[in-house]
Amino acid sequence: MTLFEAARWAASSGNEQPWRFIYATQAQAERFQKLLACLNEGNQVWAKAAPVLILTLVKTHSTRSGRPNRYAWHDLGLAIGNLTLQASALDLYVHQMGGFSAEKARETFALPADIEPVTVIAVGRLGDPEMLPADLRARELAPQQRKPLAELILN
Repeated sequence: MTLFEAARWAASSGNEQPWRFIYATQAQAERFQKLLACLNEGNQVWAKAAPVLILTLVKTHSTRSGRPNRYAWHDLGLAIGNLTLQASALDLYVHQMGGFSAEKARETFALPADIEPVTVIAVGRLGDPEMLPADLRARELAPQQRKPLAELILN
């Protein structure tokens, strides 16, 4: 709950707070399996060992005006930034995944039309890379690459 509390305090456009979460711990076996089943097979291989899975969602329309909220995804990003920072302070690791079926998540959790699945997050302690299949182990152990700053700042 500490992670979600950190997310709750993120800034949002018009204070809409359009982020929503569905989560499960390993102890919530049935719910955890439902979330796990939404992931692509390549993510299921390793995410099944995570203690917590979180489906991130956005409310796509403003509560006050009913109009589309084009900032909802940005606001969710801020909330996830807060969640990630809090996780780091607790010595937890966060891995966001786009490799999942939004449609399966929508069906599995009977989401209303104005709630859109965005990512799935695995949260836990750092695992042993030796437990991964060779291709995933190589990716995990490879040095992280970032684009040069000059490429990110446009004139």
